[in-house]
Amino acid sequence: MQVTETLADGLKREYRVVVPAIDLNTQVNTRLDELKAQVRINGFRPGKVPVAYLKRMYGRSVMAEAIEGAVRDANAKIVSDNGLRLAMEPQVKLPTEEDAIKAVVEGNADLDYSVTMEVLPKIELANFKDIKLDRLNADVTEPEIDEAVAHLAQQSRPFIAKGEDAEAKLGDQVTVSFVGSIGGVPFEGGTGEDIAVVIGSRSFIPGFEEQLAGIKAGEARTVTASFPTNYLKADLAGKEASFEVTAKSVETRGELAVDDAFAKQVGMDSLVKLREAVKERIAREHAGASRAKLKRQLLDALDERHKFDLPPTLVDQEFKNVWETVENDLKQQGRTFEDEGTTEEAARVDYRKIAERRVRLGLVIAEIGDRNQIKVADEELQRAIVERARQFPGQEQQVWEFYRKDANALASLRAPLYEEKVVDFLSELAQVTERKVTREELYQDDEDEKPPAKAAG
Repeated sequence: MQVTETLADGLKREYRVVVPAIDLNTQVNTRLDELKAQVRINGFRPGKVPVAYLKRMYGRSVMAEAIEGAVRDANAKIVSDNGLRLAMEPQVKLPTEEDAIKAVVEGNADLDYSVTMEVLPKIELANFKDIKLDRLNADVTEPEIDEAVAHLAQQSRPFIAKGEDAEAKLGDQVTVSFVGSIGGVPFEGGTGEDIAVVIGSRSFIPGFEEQLAGIKAGEARTVTASFPTNYLKADLAGKEASFEVTAKSVETRGELAVDDAFAKQVGMDSLVKLREAVKERIAREHAGASRAKLKRQLLDALDERHKFDLPPTLVDQEFKNVWETVENDLKQQGRTFEDEGTTEEAARVDYRKIAERRVRLGLVIAEIGDRNQIKVADEELQRAIVERARQFPGQEQQVWEFYRKDANALASLRAPLYEEKVVDFLSELAQVTERKVTREELYQDDEDEKPPAKAAG
């Protein structure tokens, strides 16, 4: 095998690889000898089928296997010999001319192909001990608890029938039956009978509940809504569906006293115990917001301290993912870039920078984790799958199987766990100052945290 480097430009490498025909033929003959003892062909005793006969029957498919193996081995050797760390899978360009392909497959010509490799940059890690961070802490106040309990009571108020011919409004419950279709074809799971829908609860796909506003009992209407791009069922993700909906009844919230009886209704011994539980929940929310602020500061610090060339294909792929999300969000909201105070061209520039930041931080975090042997344990990943499954009551087994069979989906769960562990590691090294703030300060978005358009999320 002969390997010649034809390009070394930044993080891009190209090589010309020539695998002699004699090497391919040797692999083919070895494989055909193995087949002699395995195949059963009428007219021949086991193990006595002539190699020439086997070559006529299986030669092309065996040669295809040999070519695939030769390319795989050659690429692996290039990576090993040159100490490369790949950012992407190698891009192989095989001969395309029919005569050239035929000559290689028939064993009459060398395999001559090119391969492009995109490598990871060398990353010089900064000194993390000089990073200064503020950990914001907010106490839980009595007014916050009052507000949360009142909201819980509002959500717990029983539904009672509205007056005859009454229209459904935000917060009302509509019992409906529906039949969904995509492109005029019904889809699995798109039919429902006597389904209770609370308008504004966001329990259904975006746009579905809002279009029930104004509906009356006995009324039928067509609702059009799109499934989110990250919907669990891949065959429905991002697709627009039409639902023929019939309202069975329209109900509104009744009155409810906030007392010990209400507390018992929601599973607490008394109103005092309920308020204690609410306080603990708010405290956890404050802690989560505090961590998010700290993490943002840390990521900003990492971004400022690490500058290096980025693998262009990684950036392109990240930008594509970001841009698809932006376009889908705008479409679902019925908004345009002009509504967001920008233009598509300007938004592309802004979101390209976001994609570059994500790739840069991803590489830095991976480098930190690798050098410090930070890993996600199997039991941590299992817990994440269980938590994810709990978000889909009645579909837990399907969710479990989905992640068990899909390596990319599993990686999507592992990545944030890995990132959080690296954040914890760095937070221990950085100079962290505890600072008391109000709830408003804790949840206030800084101007530099806001994305160029609301669709970024």
